[in-house]
Amino acid sequence: MATAQQQHTLTEPARALPVFGDFDVVVVGGGPAGIAAAVSAARHGARTLLVERYGFLGGMGTAGGVTNFAGLYGKRRGEMTQLVRGVVDELIERIAGFNGMNAPQNGMGGRICVRSYDTSAYKLAADQLLEATGVQMLFHAYAAAVLHDGARIAALVVETKSGRQAIRANAFIDASGDADVAAFAGVPFEVGDGHGSGLFPTTMFRIGQVDAPAALEAVGEFSAINGFMARAEQQHPGKYSFPREGAILRPNKDPREWRANVTQIRNAEGRAMNGVDARELSEGELEGRRQIAAYFKFLQAEVPGFAPSAIVEIAPQVGIRETRRIQGLYALGREDILGSATFDDTIGLNAWPMEMHADGRIEWAFPRDEANAYNHLPWRMLVPQTVDNLLVAGRCASMTHEGQSAARASGGCFVMGQAAGTAAASLGSGRFAAIDVAALQKKLLADGVDLDR
Repeated sequence: MATAQQQHTLTEPARALPVFGDFDVVVVGGGPAGIAAAVSAARHGARTLLVERYGFLGGMGTAGGVTNFAGLYGKRRGEMTQLVRGVVDELIERIAGFNGMNAPQNGMGGRICVRSYDTSAYKLAADQLLEATGVQMLFHAYAAAVLHDGARIAALVVETKSGRQAIRANAFIDASGDADVAAFAGVPFEVGDGHGSGLFPTTMFRIGQVDAPAALEAVGEFSAINGFMARAEQQHPGKYSFPREGAILRPNKDPREWRANVTQIRNAEGRAMNGVDARELSEGELEGRRQIAAYFKFLQAEVPGFAPSAIVEIAPQVGIRETRRIQGLYALGREDILGSATFDDTIGLNAWPMEMHADGRIEWAFPRDEANAYNHLPWRMLVPQTVDNLLVAGRCASMTHEGQSAARASGGCFVMGQAAGTAAASLGSGRFAAIDVAALQKKLLADGVDLDR
């Protein structure tokens, strides 16, 4: 008879689960989609709980060290303007109140615009925003399973420091980034590009004690760092090995501190690390820090202004761009981005181009209409093909691999989250697939969302 050590599976005994609480809406994941969803649900009268795996909010923007909001701004009628509005405006105002927001920063010859922030200010601002709207928060909790009632989710099961618990609700929003709840609920999904790879992850880090005047003169436009990399490879053959082209190095509000987006994490087969594979994720964390150590040596030795610098923070986790994507009522795709698609069931706008983090490089693809470089996001991309009372918002919503490379940015996530939370607050006993979209749009407009109307 096989011993426990030889068995590949074990049977966990059945047990009664304590109920953490009963809510109208439960949101899983505290990134931009989850923040917007929870705030919107609570503002529309729902008893709302936000479940977050870390002890702070922000998602990849804090835990992943992204440090900027991408996709809020895009060109409409030839003018770069903020196209994503609503809950995000209040969040930005609160971050600015902690002196933590940069002015908008243009890049790619004026084709993109981002707003960077201090991650600590983001954490404080997000806390205050959710507390002000009456959202209850459960930190250090992982989604672990769901309990079904026919075509509905009756309860979410979470793992916490207090043990395994159940949370009952009328409606659930999966803003986990990895479609964890949807996967547990049996919703069909795809992972990455469908060929064993996907958008490559990055471990972000921050550099302090920089000689700001020298660094700003040397690396003004963020693409300038790539010239230093190429020159170093020519002058010192074999000394440096860079994980990718298209490295991005930019100053924060205080130019003595810079953020670095330069690593690229592969698995043992050379494909994109799978962020929902426990072994690959663990090895990826180690590999990201190996790459940071090597890249920092290059910066100190070869780039003006960085000789006296020091690494002041490595992101708490590797930055994940793509894992599971659900199959919903509509999948946002490549042509929707490049063709500036419009939809009758629009819930807001995406202003970020396709940003494909491929093997060793970044491939950009912009809308063909440069004067109107944005697209609508349809309600249907949030609605799974199965499960009546679940919505999926953020980078794990219903998109193709290429469509997701654009709408995964924080701007699109804020849009999806606000729509999901607003809809979930008034679901009642109905199905999300059958809601009155016109009524939802009316509420979104009243709450300041730009629907391009």
